[in-house]
Amino acid sequence: MKKILFIIGSTRRNSFNRRLANRVETMLLGKAEVSYLNYDSVPFFNQDTEFPTPDSVRMVREEILDSDGIWIFTPEYNRSYPGFLKNLVDWMSRTLALNDLNAGTVMMQKKVTVSGVSGKNAARSARKKLVEVLTFIDMDVYGEIGTGFAMGPDQFVEDKLEITNQELDALKAQAAGFLKYLD
Repeated sequence: MKKILFIIGSTRRNSFNRRLANRVETMLLGKAEVSYLNYDSVPFFNQDTEFPTPDSVRMVREEILDSDGIWIFTPEYNRSYPGFLKNLVDWMSRTLALNDLNAGTVMMQKKVTVSGVSGKNAARSARKKLVEVLTFIDMDVYGEIGTGFAMGPDQFVEDKLEITNQELDALKAQAAGFLKYLD
C-alpha cells in the first residue's frame, strides 16, 4: 500500500485545509496509508545552523523520505502560500550533506500534488506559486496546480467548510489520479 504524507500549510488546529485533508484521508481509506507531517518544531532556516542538522529537521526529512508521495494542502495568505510552509520547503530543498551539492535532497523527484481552501480565489495564487517552487526544487508535480476550493465570507464567519458535489468530484478525481501517478 502506498504511503502518502499530508502537509498542512496552516498552523490552525482546525483549519479549513486540515478539514479538507481529513476528507481526502477518508477517500483514501484502504487505498493508501496516510500520515500527517508535524513540522511545528522546525526552526527558521538559517545556513549557520544547517549542519549539524537539527533533530526536528532530520525527523521531518525521514518522514518525507519514507513516503511514496506528498499531498500539500495550503491556504492563501496575501496571494501566496504561508511563510510557515515556505520555511519547510526551504529546509527540505537543502542538500543532505555538508559541502556536497550532489548529495541530493529529500524532495528531489518526490511525487507531490496540491490542494487549497481559501477565499473566492480558491487559493489559486498560492497553489500556482507553490507549484512553481516545487517544480524548481525538482519535485514531480501531479495535476498542474491541483484543486482549489473557494469559501464565501459566511463560511469564514461560521467556521464551516462546505464542498459542493462538483468540487467533491474534482477532489475524488485528484485522489484517484494521484494514486495511479504513484505507481
